[in-house]
Amino acid sequence: MTAPHVSLTDPTHSSFLPPPDPVRSPVTGWTRAHWEAMADRLLAGLLPYASRELAQYRLPGRPGHAGSWSDGLEGYARSFLLAACRIAGSGGRVPPELIERYATGLAAGTDPESAERWPPIADRAQPMVEAASIAIALHETRPWIWDRLDDAVRQRVAAWLGGFVGARANDSNWRLFQVVTEEFLASVGAPHSRAEIDGGLARLEDWYRGDGWYTDGDGRKFDYYNGWALHLYPVLWARIAGPRADASLTEVHRERLRAFLGAHQYFFGSDGAPVHQGRSLTYRYATTAPLWAGALADATPLPPGRTRRLTSGALKHFTERGVPDERGLLSLGWYRPFLPVTQRYSGPASPYWASKAFLGLLLPADHPVWTAPEEPGPVDAADAYLALPAPGWLLHSTAADGIVRLVNHGSDRLPPPPAEAADSPHYAKFAYSSATAPDTPADTPADGPATGPDSHLALLTADGTAASRRGRIHPLGAEGRGAASWHRAVLPGSDGGHRIETTSVVHGPWEIRVHRVEGPPGAVVREGGWALADDSGPLTEAAGPGWALARREADGLTSAVVALHGWEEPGADGPSRGTVAQVRGANAYGEYSATPCLWLPAHPGSRYLLVTLVVLSADPARPCDPEVLRARAGTRVTAAGAVVVRFPDGTEEEVPAGEGSG
Repeated sequence: MTAPHVSLTDPTHSSFLPPPDPVRSPVTGWTRAHWEAMADRLLAGLLPYASRELAQYRLPGRPGHAGSWSDGLEGYARSFLLAACRIAGSGGRVPPELIERYATGLAAGTDPESAERWPPIADRAQPMVEAASIAIALHETRPWIWDRLDDAVRQRVAAWLGGFVGARANDSNWRLFQVVTEEFLASVGAPHSRAEIDGGLARLEDWYRGDGWYTDGDGRKFDYYNGWALHLYPVLWARIAGPRADASLTEVHRERLRAFLGAHQYFFGSDGAPVHQGRSLTYRYATTAPLWAGALADATPLPPGRTRRLTSGALKHFTERGVPDERGLLSLGWYRPFLPVTQRYSGPASPYWASKAFLGLLLPADHPVWTAPEEPGPVDAADAYLALPAPGWLLHSTAADGIVRLVNHGSDRLPPPPAEAADSPHYAKFAYSSATAPDTPADTPADGPATGPDSHLALLTADGTAASRRGRIHPLGAEGRGAASWHRAVLPGSDGGHRIETTSVVHGPWEIRVHRVEGPPGAVVREGGWALADDSGPLTEAAGPGWALARREADGLTSAVVALHGWEEPGADGPSRGTVAQVRGANAYGEYSATPCLWLPAHPGSRYLLVTLVVLSADPARPCDPEVLRARAGTRVTAAGAVVVRFPDGTEEEVPAGEGSG
């Protein structure tokens, strides 16, 4: 069964695609011809927005913080990467006007006298990002573009790219933009700095945390940049450097990529949807770029048919949901336009970093990733569990509904202390999935505060109007089917903080969270489950003593929270009644969203134990009746302070006593 989705667009939207091939691709039906057709569709959609001399693409939409001048360059550079995959992947056998289109743009963009000249590369400026895409595209299309440019144009291009030499890049994945750009300059005999290339590659070593995981700069910044930047650019650098590359270093990069892909294959639901976590999610199927990088570098543990199943699954997932739109454009959003999944740097052409997903076209048509029969992904075959200690994550997926769930006990995207411990809804939540997105108010960027109740445990002021943030996440480990962390909750208007230690244990579609909550007497405690979303109308909701649920009737996807321990209302016989928070315009998956919540009306003070069953499921064989779940699941506390949790099917796990327990 495939994972649920929101809605499909008019089927004629995909009429440009060839018929499916159920023999070669029995899972998705998609082949290399589908990828080529999609690349052509995306490139054609941009033409009406090209400037007269083809050096800029001025797309409609909100400008990025670097301004419209830079946005126009972004449109050229990111689509040039897509065009390069199409040109090189076909051995130059494309309509000549596609090659001429980007060659003409190069000439105008690097001409300081042109009205369409590109902004210069300067310290920590956005053109650094775009220069890397241009450098990669020039390398991959060298026989058809660079080698045929006039000498004067080549000199201008090298001079513009040479703005990188001596410039300072942001101390993050940006260091690799400098690496690949200056390596391209070296490849064409232009001025460059070998020390800057080596320095950028050496800085990457400082961020490696093991098992294929890099943090994107200092701190705990784990997200898709690990795959579509920190692993990808070393592979592309090695392609440019050729014999200049240190063979031992490239082998290290390959082994790390191989280790990462062993885990990354679990991040895609059966319907192709990637887990919705992190920043720059508007790049969408760029999440598949490291899968192709593994094939390009012969650094993947995946069978070739599985690589194609996962990559085609993601591309097909978004295509069926209106991406690109009826104009052939990638919008600033996830499915529909939705600015809260963007950042302040995101301009109208930013989504075209999705071009990285087409790197597979650089592999020849007779490569096994294109010819081998598709193989099911790991999520298709059986329920799966995977602890990832480096980022502090725990993955669990269920084959019956195809949903992947990520439990987060380690990534907060904060720089090291004393940086302020702010929240982002795409990092601060306890859980993310391939079937849901966090609620993010429409007026809040994705790197803004995490205000929604979903997948969060908060202390609230007595009137319930202001909630604590999760802030900095302190991981305590991830192993087997469990992961743990603690954070310091600060009540708004308060100077002090209160330690909340949480252990998550997963089994099937269920997660049990064991919270040891410090708090002032009388503080309200609220816990939210998953936020479900739909475009068709408000979701079904229900609540009772110690439970609440939201359900999408079209496919039965259900989010529920069930009180297992400690949620008793003072003076009452049992837990307080759950609630469902319904909002509009706050979720990337649909206009209407709903989050089930539990409440503790008054914290007793000191350290207090709360245990919650959290459910996200569309499995008809595991019906989500909260009263039944309450009766079958449970907890008991041992004399030593450990908590033994029982899942609804009777499976038990023991959570050791936390710090200060007993």
